[in-house]
Amino acid sequence: MLENVPIRQIVHGGLTVEGYSRAAVQSYWRIPELKIGFDLGAHPWDFMSTPNWFITHMHLDHFAALPVYVARRRMMKMEPPIIHLPAYAIEDVRRILHLFQKLDRGRMNYELVPVEAGMEFPVSKELVVTTFATTHTIPSTGYIIWDRRHKLKEEYIGLPGIKIRDLRHSGVEVTREIRTPLVAYTGDTNPAGLDACEDVFKAKVLITEMSFIRKKHTKDKIHKFGHMHLDDFIERADRFQNELIICAHASTRYHNDEIARTVEKRLPESLRSRLQLWL
Repeated sequence: MLENVPIRQIVHGGLTVEGYSRAAVQSYWRIPELKIGFDLGAHPWDFMSTPNWFITHMHLDHFAALPVYVARRRMMKMEPPIIHLPAYAIEDVRRILHLFQKLDRGRMNYELVPVEAGMEFPVSKELVVTTFATTHTIPSTGYIIWDRRHKLKEEYIGLPGIKIRDLRHSGVEVTREIRTPLVAYTGDTNPAGLDACEDVFKAKVLITEMSFIRKKHTKDKIHKFGHMHLDDFIERADRFQNELIICAHASTRYHNDEIARTVEKRLPESLRSRLQLWL
């Protein structure tokens, strides 16, 4: 890496998760095998090769590095990136990038895609990204990456290949789509952002926030500012079906040792082996 920015990495089920997040500092994540990234609060040099980005909301610690990323792709003669971000921010972000182009005197090549909850975006033949509403202090959107495959419908299993071909040519839909949630990413949210989307609890990998851990930091106040507490995970322990849960975005009020000790002490056994703190 050329930048001195922290990056952690884990490989799970054939997927590599890379990134880092600290509250009010920076958040950036990617899954290189899927060519998809989330948020751009900072931009490690290696992240430049990822062409599809999904921004949750427009706080600076989640998108401040967007101009750097776009400029580097152009400098390295790469294809313009595709950047998905909340619809309300599209024109303002376009103006920001135009101003950077004017100052830098290097053309900014990119595609901005407006995002709202309840949408889906095909990324490849096998991958589609869907959106869901999260709950933060400004409008925000979470994302789920799905693996989609087409399997022969049961009523056609066992038919000769030529018969299936003829049915397909006649316009009959002989396959059905099977979707599996691979990665869910919430960005900043209070628990309502999870509770409103059951698929978040079913994704193979969940990347989310656990900003607060101390009991004196009351949940009501934390939720008002669009964040989650350790207690929120404890209360929902039986709902998480995820194979891996990555919790980041810890408040800078805490030292890492305090976070690790508190979570280890209080987290139920059912979650302890599956939940990783990225500090």
